[in-house]
Amino acid sequence: MYHQNIKKGWAYCPLILVIALTVSSCKDEAQKSSQSEVITTTEVPDGMVWVESNTFLQGAKESDNFAMPREKPAHMVTVDGFFIDITEVTNKQFKAFVEATNYITIAERQIDWEEMKKQLPANTPKPHDSILQPGSLIFNKNVNAVVNMNNYGQWWTWKTGANWRHPEGPESTIEGKDNYPVVHVAYPDAIAYCKWANRRLPTESEWESAAQGSNSNAIFTWGNDPSILDYNANTWQGVFPTKNDSKDGFEFISPVKTYAPNSIGLYDMAGNVWEITSDFFNVKYYNELDISNPILNPKGANQHFNPNNPYQVEHVMKGGSFLCHASYCASFRISAKMGVSVDSGSDHMGFRTVATPDMLTSKE
Repeated sequence: MYHQNIKKGWAYCPLILVIALTVSSCKDEAQKSSQSEVITTTEVPDGMVWVESNTFLQGAKESDNFAMPREKPAHMVTVDGFFIDITEVTNKQFKAFVEATNYITIAERQIDWEEMKKQLPANTPKPHDSILQPGSLIFNKNVNAVVNMNNYGQWWTWKTGANWRHPEGPESTIEGKDNYPVVHVAYPDAIAYCKWANRRLPTESEWESAAQGSNSNAIFTWGNDPSILDYNANTWQGVFPTKNDSKDGFEFISPVKTYAPNSIGLYDMAGNVWEITSDFFNVKYYNELDISNPILNPKGANQHFNPNNPYQVEHVMKGGSFLCHASYCASFRISAKMGVSVDSGSDHMGFRTVATPDMLTSKE
């Protein structure tokens, strides 16, 4: 699932290197003017910030020794301007949606075995009915030792009764946690929220553009200095997954706006909780792109593909979470990504939304 020892090297086209080094001086002035007009004629929605049109290097950066094959090759993209939530969607915001619509999340619904087995290998035996109960995945906080780091099932537990209202199980609550990111939401839950809020999920390229902020070739959302990680992101310190030293002040999930924002005022673009995007997760996608010129507003792969999870539709999630550590996944990097199946939620995954001027105008 993860790989921490990536071979050093730079296998990208020389043309891409040249563009990456000079992009900040080559932006089209007319496009800048157009973007300025947008934010002067369109009111910025509450809780959002405008991300200017940007041409930047998406994917693995030259000096990033943690980059995985699915992050390569890096390629130039141009993304039009858009609005994005300053924080991950919070419990308070999601509660307002649920109260307005009576929506029931995936983790709260009864499990349909006939539907579930369509996403599993043929002849998979049906689990006992006691297991086929509504719930979600939670991090096992009682792990004392790990035999094989490739077996991530050692630190995950299926918890009956875990959902966005009860993030650690039926006895837990979100009371007093209005400003925490909502968790245990699956892709359809995020889509339902977006429809209600007149928003949508970001593409992976939009997410990376927002994470870059005023940069165009940074490894982290704050720049390229890994030594200030603890100041900028809620991640794991110590020995993963058995001991968290909590040097950043939080052992697990933290309230939004706890850590420093990036250069355009966005919080938690690294760490805290993973964020769902609209793109299909396809490990071959970057290798199939024509990267001879910058790609305009890419929407991701046309279909999902993950040889490690071939039976389920997966979407890209970005940003890493409070569980990320350099010894394991180092997914607090901008280019890092993982796949998550459409019916899966957990206690370290949430989302944020985006909007474009045309979406806001159409609502009026």
